[in-house]
Amino acid sequence: MDVVNFLDSILRYPLEQLPFYLITLVIAFTVHEFSHAYFANKFGDPTAKLLGRVTLNPAVHFDLLGTILLVIAGFGWARPVPVNRDNFSKPRLMGVIVSIAGPLSNLLLGVVGTLIYVMLAQLGALDSITNDKLLEAIFLFFNLFNIMNFFLFLFNLIPLPPLDGYRILEDIVPRRMLGKLQQIEHWSFLIFVLILIIPGLQNYTINPLYRAAQAMYYQFAELFLMLFGA
Repeated sequence: MDVVNFLDSILRYPLEQLPFYLITLVIAFTVHEFSHAYFANKFGDPTAKLLGRVTLNPAVHFDLLGTILLVIAGFGWARPVPVNRDNFSKPRLMGVIVSIAGPLSNLLLGVVGTLIYVMLAQLGALDSITNDKLLEAIFLFFNLFNIMNFFLFLFNLIPLPPLDGYRILEDIVPRRMLGKLQQIEHWSFLIFVLILIIPGLQNYTINPLYRAAQAMYYQFAELFLMLFGA
């Protein structure tokens, strides 16, 4: 087996799509983590700002292992933004807002990306492109960018640590339940590993999220097409 075929066999996406996929991840992860850091700092916690995380510089948010897993398995992570809820005037409410800011930023990226793509198509901007490879590259990028951001929105709302959905759950459940909830934290990594290595398990976990993300993309595209009168 040559190198190209080997890479194709282990990657979540075909090798020729990998550059678009990596660009998408850099943008999606950077905006996601920046959103956490921005709102945490806005609500009075300077922890992320002191560490230089209130920035759109991708280098400070990049996590090598998390990115590799996302490329191979379809799920992964960036460097988590440290948040000290004790600095918030309303720790639970502001904690929820800080946690949900990341997934909502991916939702916004997906919506804006879909709007831009529909506008380019409807305004005829793509009709003037005669290079088939360039046209295909634009199509691949927007489809990957939009679907992946919708996927990250859904994926990060799963209530398993260390995902944002779990942090939101921590802030909304009664305090007496926090101890029991935190007992499952050390099992989360094992759960993700099992999803990765057990054949067929992704068909019931990760793949439905991708299908839901695709459905969101198509629904928003149809909505914008209606708004443009197409």
